[in-house]
Amino acid sequence: MWALLSVWIGLLGAPAAPTAVVLGIAQDGGVPHAGCHQELCVAARRDPSLRKRVASLGLVDPEANRRFLVDATPDFADQMERLGGLPDGILLTHAHIGHYLGLAQLGREVLDAKKVPVYATARMARFLRENRPWSRLVAMGNIEIREIEPDREFALTPRLSATAIRVPHRDIDSDTDTVAFRIRGPGRTVLWLPDIDRWDRRLADLLADPETIAFVDGTFFSADEIPGRSLADIPHPLVPDTMNSLAAVSSERGRVFFVHLNHTNRLLWDVEANREIEAKGFGVAREGQTVSFSETMP
Repeated sequence: MWALLSVWIGLLGAPAAPTAVVLGIAQDGGVPHAGCHQELCVAARRDPSLRKRVASLGLVDPEANRRFLVDATPDFADQMERLGGLPDGILLTHAHIGHYLGLAQLGREVLDAKKVPVYATARMARFLRENRPWSRLVAMGNIEIREIEPDREFALTPRLSATAIRVPHRDIDSDTDTVAFRIRGPGRTVLWLPDIDRWDRRLADLLADPETIAFVDGTFFSADEIPGRSLADIPHPLVPDTMNSLAAVSSERGRVFFVHLNHTNRLLWDVEANREIEAKGFGVAREGQTVSFSETMP
């Protein structure tokens, strides 16, 4: 069990830098995945330390004494505790199950939270207001929706701000937007982009800044991972294709990490596959991985 104590303690009493922390790396079903009998999932059921939580990012600003979650996953309760307590705000990327079901924990059946800010685009906000059980959270005052406009930066704390970036991703499922979030700190920017259907030049350019650390959709490594199903129905760029698309902006090692890995993705267990992508300048995100927003770049 890792902890975030170091995030909250500044060196020699000075305020610690704001920090992003990876709270999960798996696709919506997590690992072990329901109904999965492959070795990875069987082992994770036997040994909880092998579990992989659903993809989520925590943001902590010790100076402001505030913390945020990007996406409220089915692992919300555990991820909230790992972050250090109830978040001061939740940023939602979209309405697929791995990204907003955790909001249910804020209701009176569990936390009975009071006006937790939920940052969402206008379409996502409408979805929450008009559909149960989410509308009940609004009516009971458990959450307070704060509508955000894509491409317009908004403040989280005096040292952290966020911008929603609209991305293509099967929005017909819930008639909402899908966005990535670009989180800007005093010296570094973090891009959280766990779901996307395809890359284009506009999206690839988000990584052009050498001080940007990106966590991007790595759902599938190869097209044969889901027997009997076509990836045309669940489009995600394959990891090798993403590496090709981002090759021009990823020459600096340690800037682009894959997240949102399906339980079938070999990067969860294949050491050689990990070495191969690392040789090309990419990496796989890991739970507990932190990124400092410090003005002083290492």
